[in-house]
Amino acid sequence: MGPKTTKAYETIRARIASGEYAPGAKIPSERKLEEDAELDIRRTALRQVLTRLVSEGALEVYGRSSYRVPGGVSVQAPEGLEPWRIHGERDLYDSQWVKLQLWEVEPPGVERFEHHVVKLHHVAVTAVLDDQDRVLMMWRYRFVPQQWGWELPGGIVDEGEDPADTALREVVEETGWRPKAVQHVVTYQPMVGMVDSPHEIFVGHGAEQVGSPTDLEEAGHIEWVPLSDIPGLMARGELMGSGTLVGLLHILASRGKPGVTTAR
Repeated sequence: MGPKTTKAYETIRARIASGEYAPGAKIPSERKLEEDAELDIRRTALRQVLTRLVSEGALEVYGRSSYRVPGGVSVQAPEGLEPWRIHGERDLYDSQWVKLQLWEVEPPGVERFEHHVVKLHHVAVTAVLDDQDRVLMMWRYRFVPQQWGWELPGGIVDEGEDPADTALREVVEETGWRPKAVQHVVTYQPMVGMVDSPHEIFVGHGAEQVGSPTDLEEAGHIEWVPLSDIPGLMARGELMGSGTLVGLLHILASRGKPGVTTAR
């Protein structure tokens, strides 16, 4: 994006962050935004800004050519419920990659019992988008399921490292492309009943090729995949890993309808 487009993008993001555009509320129409003197932007460039904000999750499509700030919810968390009590834990196995523990737990109203807990690493995964509605992906072989499939770049967050730095580093190492910036989307646990492994999902934009992949074990085949292909790849079982699925589903859901991109 050019300087004026970047200024409009930053202004709208600031209005969202400050609450001027409140969670759950529609933002002004494209016509009113185009007439906004502070933004000083024409319709075509404005749509590029709105498309980027949608892909980042800062906005969501609402009706035809309308947008609103996500976050407005009607359901409330129930009150008065008790958490499980943890009476103790012991290691059964511990290595550089995985720790297996046995915890003694007590759910409310139930006798205590032992439960296996697996601790894995903190992970960051990034969906990098270009201006042609394509996402940067790798075609890789995973020997555990003995399967080929498409994945987003990602890897382990080193101790003391900012996950956003991990996201940038892993994209460069695995693909040779460097996003100009990444935005955090969500943190989640892929197997919350037994496994502790926080996954951080990021969206990146404006990537430039800075070299060849340096992590040859991880790289595989690199390709810019059209977002319109994602539902078909999902149906064929060719998207591997929860981080890949969560990142891509977030992007498609933010655009209003899977496989359909917002207007430019």
